[in-house]
Order: sequence, then C-alpha cells, then structure tokens
Amino acid sequence: MSDDEYVYDEDSGEWMTAAEQASRRAAENAIEVRDAVGNVLQDGDQVTLIKDLDVKGAGQTLKRGTLIKSIRLTGDAQEIDCKFDGIKGLVLRAEFVRKR
Repeated sequence: MSDDEYVYDEDSGEWMTAAEQASRRAAENAIEVRDAVGNVLQDGDQVTLIKDLDVKGAGQTLKRGTLIKSIRLTGDAQEIDCKFDGIKGLVLRAEFVRKR
C-alpha cells in the first residue's frame, strides 16, 4: 500500500491517507513520561534530583539537587536512562526528578 492511498479508519470513521493513519497510530502508542511535578520529559532533557538516592551496586549516594544531563527515555512511563560520572547504566524513576 502506498502512502498516498486513502484508507478507511474504523476508529474515527474517516477516510485518510495511509501515512496519516500510521502517524496517528504512532502518536496513540507513544508513552508520555512525566517528572515529579507533572512536566513532560523528552530525550535530551536535563533533570534535577528531588531526593537523596542510594545507588545500588555503586556504593554511592546521589544528593538532592544533583543535575543529570541528557536523559533518554526507555519506553517505560516511569523510568529514564541517564549517565553520571562513575556510574554506568544508571536508570532513575521519573518520580524522583524535576525537569530543569
């Protein structure tokens, strides 16, 4: 099927191009990740910790107010992947960060 062919969307009851239907379905399946105060997070955002967190396996505590740069979304609505000096594979829960 070509992207410029029209298809009938049973959910909305409308005729639309195949490309438009694909983009609508992708938008419906997108996961929205929100920080502790409700701001929507995106890849590349900077966040600040709102609570002291003990890092398992690293023997280190990340203090409240620590800036984490360039986060990546994982596909889970509550987890973000990030890098921090001396800690590899750091995954934080979105409820413990605030968008900067």
